Amino acid sequence: MIEPPAIRPPRLPAAQTTGRQVVVFADAADAADEPVDWSAAGISDVADSRDFTSGRVPAQAMRDAGATVFARLGIAVVSAGPDQVAALRGARRPVLSVSPELVHHVLPEDPSAYVRGYRDGVTDLAARLVGAPVPGEEVPPPPAFEDTAAATWGIQAVQATTSPFTGRGVRVAVLDTGLDLQHPDLAGRTVTAESFVTGVDSAQDGHGHGTHCTGTACGPRVPPAGPRYGVASEAEIWIGKVLSDAGSGDDGGILAGIDWAVANGCAVISMSLGADVAEAHPPYSAAGRRALEQGSLIVAAAGNNADRENGGYGFVGAPANSVEVLAVGALDPRLTTAWFSARSLAAPGGEVDVAAPGVDVLSTWPMPDRYNTISGTSMATPHVAGLAALWAEATGRRGYELWATLTQASRRLTEPSVDVGSGLVLAPQEGAGSVRRA
Repeated sequence: MIEPPAIRPPRLPAAQTTGRQVVVFADAADAADEPVDWSAAGISDVADSRDFTSGRVPAQAMRDAGATVFARLGIAVVSAGPDQVAALRGARRPVLSVSPELVHHVLPEDPSAYVRGYRDGVTDLAARLVGAPVPGEEVPPPPAFEDTAAATWGIQAVQATTSPFTGRGVRVAVLDTGLDLQHPDLAGRTVTAESFVTGVDSAQDGHGHGTHCTGTACGPRVPPAGPRYGVASEAEIWIGKVLSDAGSGDDGGILAGIDWAVANGCAVISMSLGADVAEAHPPYSAAGRRALEQGSLIVAAAGNNADRENGGYGFVGAPANSVEVLAVGALDPRLTTAWFSARSLAAPGGEVDVAAPGVDVLSTWPMPDRYNTISGTSMATPHVAGLAALWAEATGRRGYELWATLTQASRRLTEPSVDVGSGLVLAPQEGAGSVRRA
């Protein structure tokens, strides 16, 4: 099959920033020989994640500090002017990059606010090259998965229903809008929750997005009501509220959540959030690599900025477009690419790596609603996070090895790899060659 071209992104409005800077050092602070001389840059009141026993820097401490150091990632967020940044670059400890701190959001299904109307001018040609139907052609649709009384279509598609693995003993961090901490479906589960949002002490979810993602990744094998919707039913749940109840948050809070998850041995970090920035954001390139080196895999949503019904393919945004962050595209019940799911960028790290169910996904929602059905690459991502937990339990693999296992365990699809990467990630089954049993 001839692949359609990877996308070169359209011009977009400038990214939303906070005015602070994110500094990436040449090595992680825990392994550094040379400390940072903050005073030389005129920066005082430094908060360091190593100074907190839980590995969590409180959100207010981050706001009050002139610099916040995420030691395990070798990254700092600083309130600094150009002269101070220049002084940091000239300090003893090498600096790889200094970037504006971005604001991220839960990813909307409707791409109209991003690139609706964007055309690449080759829709029909690309469709013919890959053997796909062109607009106006009548083609019999493939059979579709459906929700049943036993399990949602997504849980069936990834073969979680036939897997003997549950994610037992594996820590999964969901960095999002938090969790309904009193949700009855998660009663009795091991849940550790922290807030990284300034002025918000609790990780309670007042939005819904985080609760939905957590349910998909780690919901029960047999829910009290309705079909099974969760993948890793016995994984340990770690909730980092890094987005406000309005659905937004900055690099500082997100990096704090990653640093906390790595410090606490979370094998999987699920992030259904992003900024519509075509270039890889250096802090996440470093965070992804250093997390992998310490045994933590970051899984992130590719983005919902495509409008395929009108010829727009979008592009993978930050943080998913960093080389060492696993980018997840969305599939519909026919295992075709969702109309909103972003296509790979023509740039290193801008690729969609794998795909998972992301259309009409049923999962938990804050009470009293209890459940909700929504769509997005945000919904595909926790499917993969849960599957990563199953594979981590089944094989004992972590970090880079776990990444390789997920891509190797993916089912190739008829969709172009620029849309679905290695394909649909599947759950480990009893008797598979790479699976171990105690």
